[in-house]
Amino acid sequence: MREPVNRLSCRCALRRARCVASLLVIVALTGCSIRKVAVNKLGDAFAGSGTSFASDNDPELIGAAVPFSLKLIESLLEQTPNHRALLLAASSGFTQYSYVFVQQQADMTEAHDVEAAKTMNDRARLLYMRARDYGVRGLETRHKGFGAELRQNPKDAAARCGKLDVPFLYWTAAAWGSVISVSKDDPELVADQPIIGALIDRAAALDPDFNDGSIQQFLITYESVRPGAGANHEALSKQHFDRAVELTKGQMVSPYVTYAESISIPDQNRAEFDSMLKQALAIDVNAKLEWRLANIVMQRRAKWLLSREDELFLDPAGAAPAAPAPSAPQ
Repeated sequence: MREPVNRLSCRCALRRARCVASLLVIVALTGCSIRKVAVNKLGDAFAGSGTSFASDNDPELIGAAVPFSLKLIESLLEQTPNHRALLLAASSGFTQYSYVFVQQQADMTEAHDVEAAKTMNDRARLLYMRARDYGVRGLETRHKGFGAELRQNPKDAAARCGKLDVPFLYWTAAAWGSVISVSKDDPELVADQPIIGALIDRAAALDPDFNDGSIQQFLITYESVRPGAGANHEALSKQHFDRAVELTKGQMVSPYVTYAESISIPDQNRAEFDSMLKQALAIDVNAKLEWRLANIVMQRRAKWLLSREDELFLDPAGAAPAAPAPSAPQ
């Protein structure tokens, strides 16, 4: 005769409780070793679980959730300070959070509240520095003394890195470049430009198409600001733009917005600016779910830039004729 379901469930629950208690005793008796293994496993799982964020369609929801995730990553890193996956998640996570939810807000606030924008930019700088430092720590897990050598001889330090280091090279460069972008009145930080160049150039040499053209997108902007940029920097930026669009099949918004900001505005090419941002807004954010959140965020920036068009171009009345509205990229 079978036992009633409720009695069987109680017995199963009791067995589970005894198993958990036994595991707790074992952990207590064996000290740090099992705890470290457990934290490492948790770190592996957590560091690889970012797709639910990337495919979300609610930036505000993600903006509220990300700080908890970042602090959890930092808590895990206190237990396993050399966990490469967690260090990469920290470097990339703090960089992206700071750009989307702090620096962009500062940009949009500056027109009506300069002091508030300055406070936001100061916060963004600190977050970017945290991301930069996690990136350097990640590189040091494979290259002892990397951080010190990077400051003394950036090219030689970067040359030590191999293809496994490309994600760290990219995110460290992105975070460091972002530090400078919100610190233009700090000559000591601006003087770090050669370090950024060494990191991103090494990453580009090892894996130019990394992460759906992330390096190519970075270089759209960097070619025009790198120390010693020549007269051909616009042609180089255009090459990187074309490659980024090719790699993403025209379904990622950020290359268009980046080009409009980095090239069209400095050149005062209003027709090109309009064309780039209209192409950005024509992209279907639901076409690639793994890019949906990023595309939504960057389309918001495209709309904001278009709303400021008369401020961004010196002679709006005499602007060049607008380019034909492009069809949605294929």
